[in-house]
Amino acid sequence: MMSGNYTSIDNQKDSGSVPSVPDPGHVSVRFSDSNLQTFPPPIAHGKISGGSHPPRDADDTFSKTISGSDEPQQSGWLRTFTVAAYKPYFDVDTIDVLERIKDSLFPFRGTFTEKTAGNPDLYGPFWICTTLIFVAASIGTFVTYIAHKLQKKEWEYDINLVTWSAGVFYGYVTIVPLGLYVILKYFSAPSGLVQLFCLYGYSLFIFIPALCLSIIPLEIFRWVVAGVAGFMSATFVALNLRTHIKSAGERWFLIVASIFLLQLALSVVLKLYLFTVTV
Repeated sequence: MMSGNYTSIDNQKDSGSVPSVPDPGHVSVRFSDSNLQTFPPPIAHGKISGGSHPPRDADDTFSKTISGSDEPQQSGWLRTFTVAAYKPYFDVDTIDVLERIKDSLFPFRGTFTEKTAGNPDLYGPFWICTTLIFVAASIGTFVTYIAHKLQKKEWEYDINLVTWSAGVFYGYVTIVPLGLYVILKYFSAPSGLVQLFCLYGYSLFIFIPALCLSIIPLEIFRWVVAGVAGFMSATFVALNLRTHIKSAGERWFLIVASIFLLQLALSVVLKLYLFTVTV
């Protein structure tokens, strides 16, 4: 029997034909419902939103607003040491700063405090003082260098010019308004501290062009420039505080005069140290 099968297989090999497999007919295959979900899922899961909306950050710290922050807000005197406490005082644009600088160049108007009462800034005063330090150091160095070269003498850079200028301008625009704030509060005529910082900061702008004019090597001309700048700066501060200080009583004139003379004293100090060239 087996020999017969082998003979049949050999005959099929010799003939080169392979037996066909009978067709079982059409077979339909059905799959059971799968638990797989479509992508993207129709319902948001976690921090991945569905539909065509882009996904949010994994850490949505940068997406949250300040008001929605989970961090506790500082209150009381601790808020003074936060950046948020000073943010409103830097919320000014270029037009505001230029307008306030222009008002400082016309000291007899006396309307600066009224215009800035609702939005006093520290941005302008900070950059005015910083610019003054740079201009004072660079102009002073350049003038002394030229003076030494004209007389054929050896010149050395004075680093103290930068530190002295920084101490004078930053110190003056900080200490003087603080002292005036205490005095006005004592005489029952309190004024906003930031308002005073703003007023004194912009009052120093006139010294920037004055320092630039000090390049001209004429001593009498430098005295005139320093005197005019000091007079304009002192008038600007005094006239803008006069109306407010009048509520302090009979001593208001003494306070205004002291403010005026102190501003003039600043111009004299600047003349003796920055506007004077010694070889």
